[in-house]
Amino acid sequence: MTFFFDEKLTNQIFCVDLWRNEYNYGFMKKILWIIGLAYMMMVCAYAEVQARALSSGEKKVAAAQKQKDKSKRKKQKRKDGEAVQTPVSQRSIVVLYENDVHCEVDGYAKLAGLRDAIADTADVCLVSNGDYVQGQTVGAISKGQYVVDIMKTLNYDAITLGNHEFDYGMERMFQLLRQVPAPIVCCNLYDVKNGRTVFAPYVIKRMGDKKVAFIGVVTPTTLETEAYAFRDECDSLIYDLQREDVHVLVQRAVDEAKRAGADYVILDSHLGEEPTSRHSDSHTVVANTQGIDIVLDGHSHAAIVADTVMNKIGKPVVVTQTGTKFANIGKLVISPDGKMTTSLIPIESVTEKSEYVAHVLDSIHTLLDKETNRIICKSDVPLRILDNEGNEIARTREVNVGDLVTDAFRLMTGSDISVLNSGSIRNELKKTGNLSYGDLLSLLPYDNYIVVAEVKGSTIEAMLKKLTSFLPQPDGQFPQVSGLKFIVHSDEHRVSDVQVLNGVTQLYEPINPDRTYTVATTKYCVTDGGLHNTLKGSKIVLETMKTYNQVFIEYVTQRLNRHITTDYAHPQGRIIVK
Repeated sequence: MTFFFDEKLTNQIFCVDLWRNEYNYGFMKKILWIIGLAYMMMVCAYAEVQARALSSGEKKVAAAQKQKDKSKRKKQKRKDGEAVQTPVSQRSIVVLYENDVHCEVDGYAKLAGLRDAIADTADVCLVSNGDYVQGQTVGAISKGQYVVDIMKTLNYDAITLGNHEFDYGMERMFQLLRQVPAPIVCCNLYDVKNGRTVFAPYVIKRMGDKKVAFIGVVTPTTLETEAYAFRDECDSLIYDLQREDVHVLVQRAVDEAKRAGADYVILDSHLGEEPTSRHSDSHTVVANTQGIDIVLDGHSHAAIVADTVMNKIGKPVVVTQTGTKFANIGKLVISPDGKMTTSLIPIESVTEKSEYVAHVLDSIHTLLDKETNRIICKSDVPLRILDNEGNEIARTREVNVGDLVTDAFRLMTGSDISVLNSGSIRNELKKTGNLSYGDLLSLLPYDNYIVVAEVKGSTIEAMLKKLTSFLPQPDGQFPQVSGLKFIVHSDEHRVSDVQVLNGVTQLYEPINPDRTYTVATTKYCVTDGGLHNTLKGSKIVLETMKTYNQVFIEYVTQRLNRHITTDYAHPQGRIIVK
């Protein structure tokens, strides 16, 4: 190819010598092929643009015609005297709620099935009011993971915390809750360092044409009962549940939710109805706030369809709770006119079931069975913490399983005395005959390690007085004991006739206030808030590095030769309540 410029011409001219050689001919042939291909692509692109433009134009014309026809119909309706109004949803809002499931996981399939059935006729949502990851073998053996695996399948709309969510420690709780595809709400859990709430205080859900706010709150007594979760290795507070009075924190969240446009405000509460020293029960919170429409409560394991409490300005507010371990499913119905009604649906009466959730449950049970089915011992007697009406008598009196468990701690460590808070015994075994590892683990599911502490007799007497001072109200710190006998005068809030078993003579003798005794218990009861901190500061002289269920199983297999006899058929008269 050559190039020249002719001054006589006004343009540049390219002179191409196509006959110079075969190389130039082949080169130009390729150039012409590329130019032709490019031209064809441009033609196709132009045709596509034209087609799209035509289609868009047709759609615009059709839309304009549709709008024109709609306007004609409106004019005709006005002409005929018909009112033209924007349709308002006539569907009710239904909130299904549960509390204190405590690992009774089989109920989740029915809960999901009921939710799905109601969704055909109402705007439905699902909330949990705390205490789900701890309480039975399925939680203990996986440190909550199996329970969370199931809860993930339900697509909750709001979840709040219970005190037992902190049982495995704060970091483990965070690990578990990060997996749940649902809003975790709690208005009173604060990070002390940055002064902010750890979770959002509330979440607002649009249900039909209404906005529903769910505010979460958990009992601040967790600061004592699960104290270890809130403090660092230097015993400094790193998380707080009562930065201000709970009702102040709840009111702040209510006001924020109202400003955000909430039509209804629901308190997802894990406070309970029982009065506390921190003035944080649900009734007290309602009485000191305004703007809450209803309280879906938990913590006290009560089955309450609807208690009515007057709020700060004299307006009635309903407090409801489902009991525990899926005894019931709670159902709140908000009608289109705003009227609220609550009911409790016994789980046995629910016929609906989610096949998907049931399939996940089957998988979890298969994994669990492989780990827990081995037989440990035989029992001739039921091991009870409830009476025949289902009341938790272990929290108000001596029970046979309390005698058995504390005997294990005392005899396996060689201590003078053993004491355990009754709340650490989580389940009962009504059946007799063979008991599996899973059965025994369900009794004592926590990661509590057995220690031996030195305690003066006067401190033991003060401890017993404190731990029985709430009677007749049930208290999870009520003591179960071994090597001790005493009388409780509940009306006078005192104890008397405290006696200690002489290990040599096997006779009981009056306690010596000045003597130092060895006491076997869990580390939780000495250093981490158990037994209402009555043993805090006591010198630990032995750390067994074994969990309380390990020590219990060793006692049953080694000392009882795998046979729990009728010696434990009834409580042995160690605690007499008058």
